[in-house]
Amino acid sequence: MFDKLRRRFENAWHVPSPPPPAGRQRNLFEAAATYVAACAEDDHERCAEVSRWVSPEALCFGVNELACRAVIALAREHDESPQRVARSLLGLPGA
Repeated sequence: MFDKLRRRFENAWHVPSPPPPAGRQRNLFEAAATYVAACAEDDHERCAEVSRWVSPEALCFGVNELACRAVIALAREHDESPQRVARSLLGLPGA
């Protein structure tokens, strides 16, 4: 999965970002949320579109922030440590 994301970020380097709609700036968190949802739904066209909204670095930062917040929320919800939740989501054995 991470190789797939890395390739998408690398491909985004070679495609210029389209201008945002009139009067609207692209928000890196909006881009990250839309990108992750599109990846989860296996919507390759949407992933490609969203990866051009912001720079690859900004998208990577936003995806990282989303992942951290999701792991923290799940850890609190299940009364588990963030490390245990993260490892469980990735199918890794407990630490």
